[in-house]
Amino acid sequence: MKIHEYQAKEILRNYGVATPRGIPCFSVDEAVGAATRLGGKVWVVKAQIHAGGRGKGGGVKLAKSLDEVKQHASRILGMLLKTHQTGPQGQKVRRLLIEEGADIKQELYLGMVVDRGTQRVCLMASSEGGMDIEEVAARTPEKIHKVFIDPITGLKDAEADDVARKIGIPAASLAKARPALQGLYKAFDATDASLAEINPLILTNSGEVIALDAKMNFDDNALFRHPDIVAMRDLDEEDPAEIEASKFDLSYISLDGNIGCLVNGAGLAMATMDITKLYGGSPANFLDVGGGASAEKVTEAFKIMLRNPEVKAILVNIFGGIMKCDVIAEGVVAAAKEVHLNVPLVVRLEGTNVELGKKILAESGLPIISGSNMADAAAKVVKAVQGAGV
Repeated sequence: MKIHEYQAKEILRNYGVATPRGIPCFSVDEAVGAATRLGGKVWVVKAQIHAGGRGKGGGVKLAKSLDEVKQHASRILGMLLKTHQTGPQGQKVRRLLIEEGADIKQELYLGMVVDRGTQRVCLMASSEGGMDIEEVAARTPEKIHKVFIDPITGLKDAEADDVARKIGIPAASLAKARPALQGLYKAFDATDASLAEINPLILTNSGEVIALDAKMNFDDNALFRHPDIVAMRDLDEEDPAEIEASKFDLSYISLDGNIGCLVNGAGLAMATMDITKLYGGSPANFLDVGGGASAEKVTEAFKIMLRNPEVKAILVNIFGGIMKCDVIAEGVVAAAKEVHLNVPLVVRLEGTNVELGKKILAESGLPIISGSNMADAAAKVVKAVQGAGV
């Protein structure tokens, strides 16, 4: 789950990280009112969408008068903001953040992720703030400094000070940097985040260390522990198909291909997409119906896949363990009939009650193409798509 910048900053402030004063807004009038309340002579008008690169896309503007705040807010609100993370279709801006201006001397980078190799949270820091960390890693990897944090001790003072020095924070500001680094770790740990990023973290001319931007993503599997974070969810920023899938406990992610994939188990789903690509196809989605899917869930899964007009064929790949193949077969047949399926359907079943499942499919009267194994099913679905002239 993702949240907006202003929401991430609210969380970080709770853990001692300094941020600029800012007010979220939903209209031009609110934006002007927010600037008036903040006071000062310079404000930043910032689009709030779940994507990076907003500044390059025209979604972050500096205003030196209330009239300029109004002009920028009018242009940004409602625009389709296109960045490297939104894709060419862009994302409609429905919220703004109005912030006080900052006296920037230096821009730095801080980020936290879980490192699976060490099974610890990794702090990444760089003197190259304001840039994509992937670009820094590719061009100047020596400028990325890492600390693998002991979960018993947390980020220690000495570790925080050491990495702060390495990214260029002067000795006089170490006491200001320490709360930013340690606060970011505490927020990451306490909220079950999967990513926490401050880019840029700025050093001001007066020696303050402030989070000028913030990004946080959260582990969906831990959200039951954080109703306050769930309340921050913005459905306008999410794929409608993915929202619908979550209502039925389906793990669904839209992709840009034309072969719908319905699979049980995340690992098998990834392997199914891989083998589809190997045979020259392109998956339209990741869809894991889980280990105990009912016929009703399978029907809903079909409906969700077929809402995508790019889907030209469907591949069902099921290994029946806890889930029985006959139950899946009944669901596939019911779904195909209910949605009046008009694209080729390839089904591969293996596991518990497989022969009964195949019998149900064969006697359904539907033009279902049977795959004897994963490779055979992938080859057949790709051929079916090609035969449709797509």
